[in-house]
Amino acid sequence: MSPRRPSIQEGPLWRSFLVFLLPLIGQNSLQSLGMTINSIVVGQMLGTGALAAVATFMPLAFFFIAFVIGVTAGASVLIGQAWGAQKIDLVRRIGGTALGATLAIGLVIGTTGIALAPWMLARMGTPADVMAPAISYARTAFATMPILFLFIAAGALLRGTGDSVRPLVVQAVATGVAAGLTIVMVAEMGFGVAAAALSVGVAQSAALVVLGLWLRARAHPLAPGAGLLRALWPDWGLLRTVLRIGLPTGAQLVVGSLAGLVIVGLINRFGSDATAAYGAVSQVQNYAQFPALSIAIAASIFGAQAIGAGRPDRLAVVLRTAMVMNLVLTGGLVALVYLFSRLLVQAFIADPEVVELAQHLLHIVSWSALMFGAGTIFSGIMRASGTVIPPMLIAMGCVAFVELPLAVLLSRSMGLEGIWWAYVASFAALMVAQGAYYTFVWRKRKITALV
Repeated sequence: MSPRRPSIQEGPLWRSFLVFLLPLIGQNSLQSLGMTINSIVVGQMLGTGALAAVATFMPLAFFFIAFVIGVTAGASVLIGQAWGAQKIDLVRRIGGTALGATLAIGLVIGTTGIALAPWMLARMGTPADVMAPAISYARTAFATMPILFLFIAAGALLRGTGDSVRPLVVQAVATGVAAGLTIVMVAEMGFGVAAAALSVGVAQSAALVVLGLWLRARAHPLAPGAGLLRALWPDWGLLRTVLRIGLPTGAQLVVGSLAGLVIVGLINRFGSDATAAYGAVSQVQNYAQFPALSIAIAASIFGAQAIGAGRPDRLAVVLRTAMVMNLVLTGGLVALVYLFSRLLVQAFIADPEVVELAQHLLHIVSWSALMFGAGTIFSGIMRASGTVIPPMLIAMGCVAFVELPLAVLLSRSMGLEGIWWAYVASFAALMVAQGAYYTFVWRKRKITALV
C-alpha cells in the first residue's frame, strides 16, 4: 500500500490536528470509560470495600504499564519520522521490533506479578479489610498484562502513521465487550472483583483480532503477516534507538507511578473511605487530563512527521496549535467537571460522607489539568526530535522535589486535602520548567531526523 503524505503538510494545521486529535481523545475517553464502568459495577454491586481494593491496585498497575508506554512512545516517534519520509519497509521493521519487545516485557511482568502480588500490596499499606479482594484483582490483572501491553503498543504504532481512527474503533469494541462481560461475571457468574480485570483481558484479545483482520484487509504495512512476524525478532539497531527514546519516557512515567504508590500509601493511612474517595477522584481527574494527554501525543506525532519530511520549521506552529487546543478543550472539560462534580462522584460512590469528601478533593485538583497539559505538550514536541533526557529529568524533579515532599508535609498539616494541593504544585512546576527548557535551550538546536 502506498501511504498518503503526512497530514501535517495538508491544509491548515489546526484542522489536520483536530481531525487527528478528536478520535484520539475519544479512544482515551473510551479506555477510561471501561475502567469507569468496572469501578461503577464493583462499587455499586460489590461495595465500597471492593472499590477500595481496585483503587489500591491502580498505582501498582500504572507502575508496570508506564514502562511499556515509554517503549511504545519511542517506537511511535520513529514510525512517525519514517512515515513522514515515506520509508514503508522501515515502518514495518520498527513496528515488529516494538511489538516483540512489548510481548516479552508483558510475559515477564505478568508472571512475576502473579507470584509477588500479596507482597507488593502489603508493602503499599493496603488496608487489611480489603487485602483479600485486592490480591484477587491484582493476580487476574497481572495474568492479562501481556494482552494489555500488545493492545497499548498496537494503538501507539498506528498513531505514529497518523491513524487515530482505527485505534478508536478497536477501543470501542474492547470497551463494549468488557462492560458487558463485567456485569455478567459479577451479577450472574459470581466472579467477584476479579471480573473487572478478567473481562478487560478477554475484550482486548477480541479487539486485537478485529484490528488484525482490518489491517490485513487494507494491506496496511503493520498488518499481521509473514513480514511483520519476521520483524518480531528485533532489529537490534532499531531497538536501541527505540529504547534510547522510550526508556527515559518510561522511566519518567515509572517515577510518577512510584510516587503514586507513595501517595496511595499516605491516603491508605486515612482509612478505606479515603481510599475509595481517591479512586473516584482519580477516575474523574483522568477524564479531565485526557484531552491534555491526547494533545501532547498528537503534538509529538505531528512533530515527528514534520521532522521526517524535512520540515522542522513547522514545529513552532505545531506547538502553538497544541497550546490553543489545550486551553479550549482541556479547559472546557475542566469547567464541566466543576459544574457536575457531585453527579460525577455519585456515579462511583453511594456513601454520602465519602461523596462529600471526594467532591471536595476534586474541586482542589481539577483545574491543574491545564498546567499538566502545557507541560506535557512542551515535552511531547521535544520528544519528537529524540530529546528525552532533559524533559525526563525535569518531570522527575517535579515529582521528587515538589509533589512527594509537599504531599507528606501537607498531609500532616492540612490532612487529606494537602495531598491534592501537592499535585497542583507539582503540575505548576512542570509547566514552568518544561517551558523554560524548551524556550531557552531546545529550540535553539538544529533538528534532524533519527531514521
